[in-house]
Amino acid sequence: MLRHTKGRWGTHRARRVDGGEILLSDKEDLVGRPGRVTLHDVAAAAGVSKSTVSRILDERLPQSDSETARRVRQVAAGLGYIRDISAASLRRGNTMTIGVIVPRLTDTAMAMLYEALTKACVRSGRFAIVATTDDRPKADRMAAETLLRRGVDGLVLSTARQDDDFPSDLTRRGVPHVLALRTDGHSLSSVGDDMLGGYLATRHLLDLGHRHIGLIAGPSYASSARGRVQGYRQALDEAGVAQDPAYIVESTFGIESGAEAAMALMRLDPKPTAVFAVNDNTAIGALSALTRLGLTVPGDVSLVGYNDIPIVGHLPTPLTTLRVPFDQIASVALELLTEEPTEVSDRIRVSAPTLIPRRSTAPRHRN
Repeated sequence: MLRHTKGRWGTHRARRVDGGEILLSDKEDLVGRPGRVTLHDVAAAAGVSKSTVSRILDERLPQSDSETARRVRQVAAGLGYIRDISAASLRRGNTMTIGVIVPRLTDTAMAMLYEALTKACVRSGRFAIVATTDDRPKADRMAAETLLRRGVDGLVLSTARQDDDFPSDLTRRGVPHVLALRTDGHSLSSVGDDMLGGYLATRHLLDLGHRHIGLIAGPSYASSARGRVQGYRQALDEAGVAQDPAYIVESTFGIESGAEAAMALMRLDPKPTAVFAVNDNTAIGALSALTRLGLTVPGDVSLVGYNDIPIVGHLPTPLTTLRVPFDQIASVALELLTEEPTEVSDRIRVSAPTLIPRRSTAPRHRN
């Protein structure tokens, strides 16, 4: 419940927290605050000086049990204030530390992005800290808060989702951030040209004579997956090949999901003679499923992956794939984070992938 009061800092709203009340300015609330809660915020809400708040909340000093001290601690807890361990560095302007949030490092593509970001940071005298969230929106928020409490200068996120507006929340709070590999369509972003990549993969299979091309499509919440699906559709349209929705099977980005999607595709009649997988992990899963079914690659089914993670060039049948320029994407992401462009058209920067033909694809007449 809110009530309005007049105080030494003007008009405030009071909200009950744990049996007491804390004061909030008209432009602030407990949630959706712009940026990190400061000592000044706590002082204004508690009606005391900033130096008093600093002294009471300094964990290095003996804890006071006075009424003022109890109230300051209550207000600080209600506002979500957390002492910044990098405060001295922040007073100098920055900590030269970047927070990186990825779904998981067991996904080699995400590990490659983080390594590329680390190298880009080193070149500019910065340091990168990574957090993984298993592609869960709530975990993304918790990871961001943890990194911000550690004083990072900004965030690079590869977890953007169509069904979550977290980047916009960060923008409203004034938190510097850039999206990498995935985009929400309006935030600062450094991504691969996924539509072009999907087009090149499908065009490659069409040029080999395939017309029944299955797609392991990935999750629709990820812009990277949606872009590759769009490229697949564009290539079929240009070739005059009718699109069959049954040939597009949604999946995760994981190996097991790729195997399940391949099994579903092979139950179709007619079966696909080629499969384009949204990433190399799903392609590896598809390869294992095809082997279990007694099918050979590329003798029975041609297979294309995406990302060109190191292992795929060393498989018994080296995988045809799209090489993503992770180093370039990482360098551009840091550039966007440190030098935000003024032109709207320059906010989303796209790096082109390269088709890497290997032995997992072959002309249709060999199938």
